[in-house]
Amino acid sequence: MKTARQLLQEKQRGGIFSVPPTSTVYQALQLMAEKDIGAVLVMEGDRLVGIFSERDYARKVVLQGKTSAGTPITDIMTKRVMFATPSTTLDECMAIMSEKRFRHLPVLDGETVLGVLSITDLVREQIAEQRFMIEQLEHYIHG
Repeated sequence: MKTARQLLQEKQRGGIFSVPPTSTVYQALQLMAEKDIGAVLVMEGDRLVGIFSERDYARKVVLQGKTSAGTPITDIMTKRVMFATPSTTLDECMAIMSEKRFRHLPVLDGETVLGVLSITDLVREQIAEQRFMIEQLEHYIHG
């Protein structure tokens, strides 16, 4: 079973997308739209202080009648961020995300952010593993 580190190394889309805690919700949404991502890390220098997702926006801005331009990201970001370590298996990542009901999981080595795994990354990898297993079984059956 692959680890979080291995999948991060294989991901085609590179980079860690983040905003500083001084950002507004609007600035975070701009970055998310530009990069076509569903969540952005909130980083103070190299330190992870929160994560902001589309779900946060829908539930904490839109439904509460706040404005994107006037709301600081720190007011609505998720502050207690669940994370994986480089050695966390993809099955463990999937279990964490399913149990806690979120779609983006930062990977931290100590306090260093290595990247973010999305539920889509994990599903794609699971499909690839299943496809490989099917091919191997077909090869075994047909000789």
